[in-house]
Amino acid sequence: MDMGRESRWEKDAMTVEIVFALVTATVLGAAVFALSFALTLALGVTGPARGHTLTGGALLGAAAGVSRVVRVLRRFDARRRQGH
Repeated sequence: MDMGRESRWEKDAMTVEIVFALVTATVLGAAVFALSFALTLALGVTGPARGHTLTGGALLGAAAGVSRVVRVLRRFDARRRQGH
């Protein structure tokens, strides 16, 4: 195999892994935000505190999503370098 070029199978595997990372990151981020929204509703938070709680939930959801993408793609790269 030419070390400078990737095979079609490797490109397809990389595409599948990227899509998997993005989909699971979206689901995780949405779940984190939904949890903060549910807590806001359950505790009856109103006014500026509600906005801050939802903003915090959105930020935590985004951070969890980015973390998920990085973790999945790093794991894939490590496995690819080992030849799996």
